[in-house]
Amino acid sequence: MEGLVARFILTSSQFSYRRFFSLLSLTILAMAGTASAQDWFRTGTGIGVEKYRVAPADFASRNKEAATFANTFNAVLYADLEYSGIIEMVSKSFYPLRQPSIPGELKHAEWNAEPVLAHMVALGNLSSQGDALVIEAWLFDVRSPAAPAALAKRYRGATTEADARRIAHQFADEIIARLSGGLPGIAGTQIAFVSNRTGAKEVWVMDSDGASQRPITSLHSIALTPRWSPDSSRIAFTCYSRGPDGVTSAQICMYSMETGKPVTFVRYRGTNSSPAWSPDGTKLMFMSSQHGDPELFTVDVTTGRDLKRITYSAGGDTSPAWNPKTGQTVAFVSDRGGIPQLYLMNADGTNVQKVVLDASMGYVIDPAWSPNGELLAFSWRRPSGNFDIYVMNPANGEIVELTRDAGRNERPWWAPDGRHLVFESTRTGTRQIWTMLADGTMQRQLTFEGNNESPNWSPR
Repeated sequence: MEGLVARFILTSSQFSYRRFFSLLSLTILAMAGTASAQDWFRTGTGIGVEKYRVAPADFASRNKEAATFANTFNAVLYADLEYSGIIEMVSKSFYPLRQPSIPGELKHAEWNAEPVLAHMVALGNLSSQGDALVIEAWLFDVRSPAAPAALAKRYRGATTEADARRIAHQFADEIIARLSGGLPGIAGTQIAFVSNRTGAKEVWVMDSDGASQRPITSLHSIALTPRWSPDSSRIAFTCYSRGPDGVTSAQICMYSMETGKPVTFVRYRGTNSSPAWSPDGTKLMFMSSQHGDPELFTVDVTTGRDLKRITYSAGGDTSPAWNPKTGQTVAFVSDRGGIPQLYLMNADGTNVQKVVLDASMGYVIDPAWSPNGELLAFSWRRPSGNFDIYVMNPANGEIVELTRDAGRNERPWWAPDGRHLVFESTRTGTRQIWTMLADGTMQRQLTFEGNNESPNWSPR
């Protein structure tokens, strides 16, 4: 069933299933090239609005001990802002010769005049005070010389590269939140994924920019489909473990990011996989063959009790996903009709509906909803056999294609800002993790060693 892993969720409060299916069938051939498609898409992701021109001045080191971390801080801050999707970065080749490190050194007119034409300037300094790294940071609107700083922060951390990176991420996220109307950036988030680089498929985590890659499990067997809890405190995943009867089977496992240790979870008969968190974090829905055919069940996450069977069909049901907006609609993949298809149902298993897609385009896998519940990303198998990433507006069925004919591109997942996607791709010859802006631009490879798959972006 691993090849059928998919997630699909639908905001039913805005339109009926029947209207959705009708609109989707009429507009399913819409592709990424049209201006109208780009208009609705960029508006829906929030990356099509007018961008601020931002110039982050190089932060200066106040003493020799802090100089070690200045380059790291400056590089990370610039990269985070550049990849935000809402900022137009000023080329450093346009910067004035003297870069300010405190507010009194900022010459507003120099930064707002040609060729810089900046709207906002970030500036600051680093100093080492004993075993503490202290960073002072400001953000100014240079179009308004009399205005106070839009941001004024003082950060403290350890004198390590890791904390220099962490503080750069934090300042970048605060800048992005200020310029985007309060929606934080994703620089401080993490991505969970599966890697075989240690010889077995283990769950790993890394920073959003690919830094600090590290394993969190050491099962020495197989781990699959990691899924962050809504509060990012735990990761549920599929593991293969040996039971008291000596039989090894797929089970639902749990890992606590707070304690850094596995969490004991209930073991069930048969094969159990594809965990999905309810939006409130109280339940898991997962596939289980404990009664024969693979069906969907829910269970209370805290107690492991209140096990309920949700689906009843002659066929396999897998890959459940709750609507992140309401939690009232669940999508899943089923072969009850003969081949794997997407289905929708209420969270209690009632009102099952099949999502009708163009059969000539193959089948859809890996659906994932944007955090605001307005856009749906998925992988669609093309007639050539390749898989590519698409995004659909479920309100009218319009579709944008984000990747094309560059290996197999699968398992998209949204960043919590709704402006970025992470996915796996074989375009380099091996399976690796990539990210991109939600309009398909700025595609970046994050992993390079071994084979890496099943990325999942932390909600915070």
